[in-house]
Amino acid sequence: MNRRDFLTGSGFAVSAFTTPVTRWLVTPADGSADHADGQQVGRADLDELRDAADEARRWDSKYGGGNWKANSVTACLTERAAPLLRGSFSDAVGRELFSVTAELSRLAGWTAFDVGQHDAAQRHFIQALRLARAGRDVQLGCYVLTTMAMQSLLRGFASEAVDMAQGAFERAKGHAAPRVLAFTKLIEARAQARANDPKAASRALAASETLLGLADARLGDEPGWIDFYHHARLSADAAEVFRDLKNPKAALAWNQQAAAMPSGVFTRSVGMRLAIVGTAHLQARDLDQGLDLGNRSVDILARVQSSRAKDYVREFTDALAPWRREPAVRDFLHRARTELSIAA
Repeated sequence: MNRRDFLTGSGFAVSAFTTPVTRWLVTPADGSADHADGQQVGRADLDELRDAADEARRWDSKYGGGNWKANSVTACLTERAAPLLRGSFSDAVGRELFSVTAELSRLAGWTAFDVGQHDAAQRHFIQALRLARAGRDVQLGCYVLTTMAMQSLLRGFASEAVDMAQGAFERAKGHAAPRVLAFTKLIEARAQARANDPKAASRALAASETLLGLADARLGDEPGWIDFYHHARLSADAAEVFRDLKNPKAALAWNQQAAAMPSGVFTRSVGMRLAIVGTAHLQARDLDQGLDLGNRSVDILARVQSSRAKDYVREFTDALAPWRREPAVRDFLHRARTELSIAA
């Protein structure tokens, strides 16, 4: 057994994903989803769960996973969704019930991941993948597996993240919408960058861009949970890809293509992007511009409860190492320590 599969104190074991991921790759959809026992489940119940998921997504984007409203998705799972799963429903209603509960479980995992509760996040992601199988929702399973890949790469397991993202893509081809497949390639690109493979990262990024173009030109149904992924998001993540590859010129060029996002709606994303671009400026030896963006990042992220967002500021402070004795740098490190509790 690989010792690094079990990080002491991290609450994350990448090996825990092996069995559920393998099962989904082999059999991504179960048989009939009907059930007859307990209360009757209908469309109104499904609409209520979908509304809860939509609201949790909005609050998570604005305030971070530690916000009470985003975090309430866990209570919705246990108090509302779980009893419905024990009720009576037709095959059609059952498949939708399993799918929306899978999305709630994915959201619960995402909010836990965002605040650093990695063991809880893993349990929710594994449950979400199983529920997507029960609902015969291959493209949601693809999205859940891609989210699991993202958790893995941000916990330091880049090669495993590459495998998961590629597996999600290959298994969902022919079943998932182009925008869903494009997102798997985006996360593969990020994982390849963390693995320090610039050619593979560029190939995956180009594939994501191509699929996104197909999605934008296509008329048809797409799941609502993927509507965030447009060219602006690709460009912002591409800047992160090339920051990780220590190619600031490419990172800053991609950032120019990323449209501005309203900080009042996408608070966490805006704050993280400022830290990413600021780090790229530091890689380009532009301290003044880097510090300006770093300070703006702290301004925004001080309003967000997200340990994941703070990790981006930590990476920024690491990049300040050559200028530690500069007064402006010391001031910034003091701000990061007092306002975000980030030790320099």
